[in-house]
Amino acid sequence: MPSQTVTSPSATRSRGLALVLALLATLGPFSIDTFLPAMRAIGASLGASPVEIQQALTVYLFCYGMMMLWHGSISDAVGRRPVVLVTTLLFGAASVGCALADNLTTLLIFRGLQGLCGGAGLVVGRAIIRDRFDGAEAQRMMSQVTMLFSLSPAIAPVVGGWLFGAFGWHSIFVFMALIGFGLFVMSWFSLPETHGHERRQRLHLGTLLANYTRVARQREFQLLAAAVSFNFAGFFVYIPAAPVFLMQHLGLGPEQFLWMFGPAVGGIMLGAFLSGRLAGRRGAREIVNLGYGVMFTALACNLLYNLLFPPALFWNVAPLMLYTTGMSLVAPSITLILMDQFPELRGTVSSLQGFTQTMMSSLVAGVIAPLVWGSPLTLALTMACFLCLGFAFRMAFRRRLARGVALAGSSR
Repeated sequence: MPSQTVTSPSATRSRGLALVLALLATLGPFSIDTFLPAMRAIGASLGASPVEIQQALTVYLFCYGMMMLWHGSISDAVGRRPVVLVTTLLFGAASVGCALADNLTTLLIFRGLQGLCGGAGLVVGRAIIRDRFDGAEAQRMMSQVTMLFSLSPAIAPVVGGWLFGAFGWHSIFVFMALIGFGLFVMSWFSLPETHGHERRQRLHLGTLLANYTRVARQREFQLLAAAVSFNFAGFFVYIPAAPVFLMQHLGLGPEQFLWMFGPAVGGIMLGAFLSGRLAGRRGAREIVNLGYGVMFTALACNLLYNLLFPPALFWNVAPLMLYTTGMSLVAPSITLILMDQFPELRGTVSSLQGFTQTMMSSLVAGVIAPLVWGSPLTLALTMACFLCLGFAFRMAFRRRLARGVALAGSSR
């Protein structure tokens, strides 16, 4: 008789949970990327200069990062579900406020509220994965979520450009509101509580600050969080620079942002897929080494082309796809190592990592990107600086780990 493949109920539930967590994680990317094609038009409508309307992105990222410090810790105290339900509901309400804004100040206030809520799904989702899964299974789950949610940066600018062209910029925020309210309903019915009462921490400011201090002072956390943040910044510098990079340097229109975001997200999905396939077959060190090798290859291609040739769509975008492939290979392994430093404070660790990465992104968006988006070459050089810093921090962690192993061996 021919064999039949039977999908176990637990595997089906795992895929369903991965889908829910991936959709929750899309709030952050959607709030950024649907907004980008209409930035200039929003600024003109509200009487704001290009530099002023850029602050709608910076304010969002700053609030997003600041609140990331609290999402995980609050979920450690009250459970995962309540945090997700409250933040998705408030995100929807903030999006309505953005749609109704008639001046820059009002827009910035509600963009800030969006930022305060937008990161909860990503932070709490990591903690849920680590609550439910261990080892290679946790890495595969993290990779599945990464693959699914990484579709959003490719879809979001296309949706944003289409909505802007068809209905005007207000419709973009109406769309965000529908996403927020829809995720609230989905989470209400589908999201399990994975952090039982017996494992919860006290919701007390002193306790929260003590937990953050405990995590932040650990040198291993500092090195790995910096490595992940700088690796991501090497790609992220192209996100706030996208209107200039695509429209001015490459001559594309606001509805053509997919030409950059599509390949970049394809790289993220490929890297996440490879990370999941390699989990359990290769060690974390091998996977991370492979990822850095891919990123440095992408960097070399990016620098060489922009040093020798004028801007061209394929040759300027292809290195970004290769870079994000390597970046996505590295991130799941390092994230799981970070989470395992403090098993009882996974929400806190996830929050602090997210805060570190988002503060770096906020600095890149508000300060660095406007200084370097003048040419594709300066963007490539900025990528080089960030990647080299990320690699240096990762190697510092390796050296520290090797010293610890040597000391442990000599003490026996």
